[in-house]
Amino acid sequence: MPKYLLLKHYRGAPAAVNDIPMEQWTPEEVTAHIDYMRDFATRLVETGEFVGEQALAPEGTFVRYDGEGKPPVTDGPFAETKDLIAGFMIIDVDGYERALELAGELSAAPGAGGKPIHEWLELRPLQSEQLIDTE
Repeated sequence: MPKYLLLKHYRGAPAAVNDIPMEQWTPEEVTAHIDYMRDFATRLVETGEFVGEQALAPEGTFVRYDGEGKPPVTDGPFAETKDLIAGFMIIDVDGYERALELAGELSAAPGAGGKPIHEWLELRPLQSEQLIDTE
């Protein structure tokens, strides 16, 4: 079964229908949103389609190998994932059509005023080849 990555963006995607930033939501609205996400993930666990998910903290650093010694570290001037990606979910489904269906459902998580966000999610297939032989 193919695996897909669903990416939730802070910015960079087209604006959501209910485009009020989470920082402006009431605590109850935030709780309702998180509960929706948990219920969604629980259902996917029950169907065997859930692989993993995680919200991401806003902190982050770019690191690269630059020869022997301490690697250089920078906080820009790149378009950084900490500014763009809010979190992710990995699903394992029968095919692309099912991945589209689930992404659309996740997009309906409630936001401000309890109304669905209708946010754009990025749907990316995972490469099927493993880099490490696990046998």
